[in-house]
Formats: sequence, C-alpha cells, structure tokens
Amino acid sequence: MHTYECSSCGMTVNATCGACDAPLENDVLTRDDGSTVQISKCPNGHGKIKSPLCCGADMTCSLG
Repeated sequence: MHTYECSSCGMTVNATCGACDAPLENDVLTRDDGSTVQISKCPNGHGKIKSPLCCGADMTCSLG
C-alpha cells in the first residue's frame, strides 16, 4: 500500500477501497490539456480519487 504524506506537517494517510477493501494504488491521470494529476485508484476497477489534502495543499506520494 502506498502512503500519502503532507510535506508541511508530516501527517500520513493510507487508503483502501470502500467497495472491496483493496489497498488503493497510485497512478497519474493525464488531462485533455496535457497536465497531470496524481490519483489513487482501486485495482479492481471501483473508481479513483484525487490525492488527499492536508494543511491546504495536496498530499504527495512517491510512485513506485
């Protein structure tokens, strides 16, 4: 399971899918304009979410 971390306060978050309880996997979503957004997605196809927020900014996660 990948962990999101706040660069300001150090808080960390792990996430699982509410439908199947599988650990979410990190991915990158490419928008129509070519920009990218870091996301977490269910490995079983139940959906995806944008990275969580903490201290007013997106939390980051190393893609590995």
